[in-house]
Amino acid sequence: MSLTSTATETTKIITVHAARIDAAMAIQFKEDMRTQAADGPARVILDLSAVEFIDSSGLGAIVASMKQLGSGRKLDLAGLTPTVDKVFRLTRMDTVFNLFASLDDAIATEVG
Repeated sequence: MSLTSTATETTKIITVHAARIDAAMAIQFKEDMRTQAADGPARVILDLSAVEFIDSSGLGAIVASMKQLGSGRKLDLAGLTPTVDKVFRLTRMDTVFNLFASLDDAIATEVG
């Protein structure tokens, strides 16, 4: 699993460089997210634009990553492909996360 991150004063952007977040990758994803998001601004944007498939394990790993951030920090999701977006909406996770069509949309929106 390859994740990279950049940070501004108000936001840390973590980009996923993998086509899948599934059972085979979920544990590594959580560890990599913990490392990438260990410190930094209160808002974290997870750029999922390269992810074409996510299963329940991947969804659970993203939820676990949100919980690892702790109180006072927020995880927003950006660049969801139609298939990934559908998984988040069918599981009602769109009520837990702010979903943005693109990374640019997420960056342009200040979320309180």
